[in-house]
Amino acid sequence: MRFEYPPVRNIQPVNGPVRAVCPVPGSKSVSNRALVLAALGAPNGPCELTGLLHSEDTEVMVDSLRRLGWTLDADWQGCRARVSLGPGKSQSGGIVPKEIADLFVANSGTTMRFLAALCSLGRGRYRLDGVERMRERPLGDLVTALRMAGAEVLCEGKPNCPPVLIRSEGWKTDLIRVGGEISSQFLSGLLLAAPFAGHPVVVETTGKLVSEPYVEMTVRMVRDWGGNVLTDSGGRFIFPRQNRCQRREYAIEPDASAATYFWAMAAITGGEIFVPGLAGGSLQGDVAFVDCLEKMGCKVTREKQGIGVQGGALRGIEVDMNAISDTVMTLASVALFATGPTIIKRVGHIRHKETDRIRAVATELGRLGVRVDESPDGLVIHPGPMNGARVMTYKDHRMAMSLALIGLRVPGVEVDDPGCVAKTYPGFWQDFDNAVAKAAH
Repeated sequence: MRFEYPPVRNIQPVNGPVRAVCPVPGSKSVSNRALVLAALGAPNGPCELTGLLHSEDTEVMVDSLRRLGWTLDADWQGCRARVSLGPGKSQSGGIVPKEIADLFVANSGTTMRFLAALCSLGRGRYRLDGVERMRERPLGDLVTALRMAGAEVLCEGKPNCPPVLIRSEGWKTDLIRVGGEISSQFLSGLLLAAPFAGHPVVVETTGKLVSEPYVEMTVRMVRDWGGNVLTDSGGRFIFPRQNRCQRREYAIEPDASAATYFWAMAAITGGEIFVPGLAGGSLQGDVAFVDCLEKMGCKVTREKQGIGVQGGALRGIEVDMNAISDTVMTLASVALFATGPTIIKRVGHIRHKETDRIRAVATELGRLGVRVDESPDGLVIHPGPMNGARVMTYKDHRMAMSLALIGLRVPGVEVDDPGCVAKTYPGFWQDFDNAVAKAAH
C-alpha cells in the first residue's frame, strides 16, 4: 500500500482521552535481521517470513539482497516474503551468490551495517552507498573489524564513512574485535555473519556497548535460526563451526518502537491504549519504554496478548535510556506534560542517527517555548507553557512521529515533511488518525 503525504501536517488537539486498541506493523529491526539470516541460510532451503514490515528500510534491504544474487518473492501487501537462492543459482565459491554488486541503502543504518558484514563473507567486489546523511554516519569500528576478518575495505568519501568498497575472499581469521560505543549495529552485523564464516569464530567487543538489547535480539535470532553462539562475561561471542543454520519459516513480531508512540499517546491524553502482539518475552528491548511511563505515573498492564498503558498524573523522572535510545524523542514529548523536569542520560550515541537527535530535540522543543538543557550525552527537559509552531523533522522518521504527539494537547503544532515516516512506518498517519478518532468527547 502506498501513502500520500502532504508537505506539512497540521495536528489537531483532542478534546478528551484517547482510548483505543492500536495494532502496529512488524518490527523493522527484526525484519532486517530475518532477511539477512534467511538469505545466508538459503543454501539449506528457502525461508518464508511472515509479519514482514513494508517500509523504505526493508525495501532497500530486499533490493540489495536481490542485487547480491538471492531470490526474494515479496508480497508487501500480505507482509510476507520467500527467500531462496532461486532456480539455477549457486554460490560463486562464497556465501554470497554474486561476485560483483553495487548497493544503495538510502538512509538505512541496519542495511548498511548488516550488509557490509555480509558482503565480507563473499568472494568478490561489493560497493555500498546511501543518501547524503548516510555518507556522514560513521563506520570506523566496523571497517576495522572487517579488515581484521581479512577483507579489503575502502571508505571513498569522508574518513570512515560510506560509500564503502569491500573486496573479500571470505573471512580469514578466527578472532575479530569491534568497538561498541558508537553503534550496536556494527556488532550485530558481525554476529549475523559469523555462523556462516565456514570456520570457528570469536567476535570480541571493546569499549562500552550501547543499545545492548539490540545485540541480545541478534543473539536470540541467530539461535532461532539454529546458530550455535556462546557468550561470556568478557564481551566475547563464540561461534563453533556451524553445520546447519536455517529455518523454513519465521514470524516477525510487531514493532515495539512503533508501539511507543501509541503508549505515549495514552500518557499525554490521559487515555488508555492497548497494543496487541507484544509481551514480556518480546525480542525487542523497546518494550521497556512502558517502564518509563510507569515511573512517570501511568498504569501499565502486561498480558500475553499485548501491553496496555493508561495515562495518569505525570511526573518528571531521571532515566538512563542507553538501552532504549530510539525512544528518547518519544519520552521527551511525554515529559512536556509532566510536573517537574525529566533528565535523560547516556544517549550520546544518538547524535549519529538519522540526525543528531539530541540537538534536534532541543531545537524543536525550543520552538515550542520549552527550555531544554543539552549535554553531550543527554537532555534535561523543563515543562512549562507552550506555543504552537511548525516543527522540523530533519528527514528523521522518529522526530516526526514523536513531535506529532505534542499537538494532541498544544494547538497550532505543524509537522514539516511528515512523509519521512515512510522509512519505517509508512502507515503511521493513518493509524494515528484512527486512534485519535476514538478520543473521548
